[in-house]
Amino acid sequence: MTAKIIDGKAIAEAVRGEVRGEVQRFVAEHGRPPGLDVVLVGEDAASVVYTRNKEKASNEVGMRGRLHRLPANTPEDAVLALVRELNADDAVDGILVQLPLPKGIREPRILDAVDPAKDVDGFHPVNAGLLASGRPGLVPCTPTGCMRLLAEAGASLEGARAVVVGRSNIVGKPMAQLLLAQHATVTLAHSRTRDLPAVCREADVLVVAVGRARMVKGDWLKPGAIVLDVGMNRGDDGKLCGDVDTASAMDVASWITPVPGGVGPMTIACLLANTVKAAYAREAARRA
Repeated sequence: MTAKIIDGKAIAEAVRGEVRGEVQRFVAEHGRPPGLDVVLVGEDAASVVYTRNKEKASNEVGMRGRLHRLPANTPEDAVLALVRELNADDAVDGILVQLPLPKGIREPRILDAVDPAKDVDGFHPVNAGLLASGRPGLVPCTPTGCMRLLAEAGASLEGARAVVVGRSNIVGKPMAQLLLAQHATVTLAHSRTRDLPAVCREADVLVVAVGRARMVKGDWLKPGAIVLDVGMNRGDDGKLCGDVDTASAMDVASWITPVPGGVGPMTIACLLANTVKAAYAREAARRA
């Protein structure tokens, strides 16, 4: 068996096309574009690239994208003041605070200050609670993208055994909730799970998000499993790689995401989709 590749780049481009159409409809109905504001504190090299890409992507689909750059020594209260200013701005539909924040700034305090209706990252406790209770809200972008990838691969989730390796609030926990909502039987595992390879071998669908280069080997997989590799690491050879050893997994899995070009492109595409969703919800609430 040789696994088929799930082309995240192509699927993300399709999502961007859908968003572009929704943005055009929103502008026609409301006379303004949806607005996405990204806050970057500090000069973390990866964050600088990510935030520029988010600003560029939002403008490319017709939104009003705007990046706010603050120096690393910005006081926590000044960051809070900016978030509150964006909360009060009716032209802003989505607010994203780029993580990680510099030392001395408490991430929970900043993220909790974002208006849940504008929380397009889906990190606010209100949105996390809505997801956990099966109610509509804004869902973190990477797990949302993973669900689209599974749909494109034709995954039958009802009754399937799904294993999520990684328990972060950004990927692992919301991913498990989304799979449960599709009637999968879900195990949420992590790096300290006893006999993790055996747990992974139970999975019809395996999602790996632990941040350890090539940790999951091919002999950890159930033959025919669908594997989503959320990791982005530098291997010993200096090359980008995921949390799954793709070379050995290709001989066992039925479908697999590459790194790069798999899950990664979906994150920004789903951020754009969340912003349009937030814009429509805010307009509907205003008119209610």
